[in-house]
Amino acid sequence: MRRASGAGGGPSDGAQGFRRTDRLKKRYEFRQVQLSGRRIHTPHFLIVVRPNSLENTRLGITVTKKVGNAVQRNRIKRVVREVFRRNRYLFPASHDIVFIAKRHPDAIGYDLLLDELRRAAGKLRGAGAVR
Repeated sequence: MRRASGAGGGPSDGAQGFRRTDRLKKRYEFRQVQLSGRRIHTPHFLIVVRPNSLENTRLGITVTKKVGNAVQRNRIKRVVREVFRRNRYLFPASHDIVFIAKRHPDAIGYDLLLDELRRAAGKLRGAGAVR
């Protein structure tokens, strides 16, 4: 059973939710970002950032079958979504962002990914100004 927003554990104001409008869903949306976005390399991810014409920042995650089994791939996606949801200030406004997991994520956790993004934050925020 699905809980209504605000029900159960922790703060849930609108800024911390992960709505459908915060996601890249279609293949052509991922392709647009990957073909014309700015690439930022971190130890565990290739992050591609592209400005969009919307008011919100949208997130897409790609984890191929070359990266672990299904359990590991799903965990990587959950961690990325959680970092995005809780730390939106690290990401530029009105951009599409695609995280592409590199081959050996070595059980990446929330804290490790957050540290990676904090180190890459300047490049992330500057991504819109370059193009």
